[in-house]
Amino acid sequence: MLIRRESPADAAVIREITNAAFAPAPPAAQDAMGQPTAEAWLVDELRASPAWRPALSLVATIPGGDVIGHVLATRAHVGSAPVLALGPLTVRPDQQRRGAGSALMHAVLGAAEALGEPLVALLGDPGYYHRFGFRPGREYQITPPDPEWQPHFQVRTLTACAPSLRGPFAYAAPFSRLP
Repeated sequence: MLIRRESPADAAVIREITNAAFAPAPPAAQDAMGQPTAEAWLVDELRASPAWRPALSLVATIPGGDVIGHVLATRAHVGSAPVLALGPLTVRPDQQRRGAGSALMHAVLGAAEALGEPLVALLGDPGYYHRFGFRPGREYQITPPDPEWQPHFQVRTLTACAPSLRGPFAYAAPFSRLP
């Protein structure tokens, strides 16, 4: 498996993988309906927004070059301080549980660290993301935009994180327009 930056040619396959991974119906039914999942819509909207960070949109490929997974981190804020929001993390359903998601997570966190970002936040399963160093946001006094998200709102601090970085977390605008 190879992890590399997303290229413009990857957009269609990323949309396809994201739809398949998050579709409430089998992918064939999803395709027939022609409706993107909220996550696929979000990736396209983030890509077109000022929050987009091309260096933090990564794909996993297998021998032969097929894209099997994707992760991205976009600009967000804690108060007025710039930080990152991670997600969605997507792996093609037939390739799940083979390490692609973990490889993508390690790569995007390493890239964020190398870029000097202070922290990464996400909404997700604490049982899964804990292994990557994510902790509940409340441990850092960083609060999600919606208090009901608290059980799933997590933060991973990086080397550049100042202990004084606290307050309300704000996602990029496309997150607030999710269908």
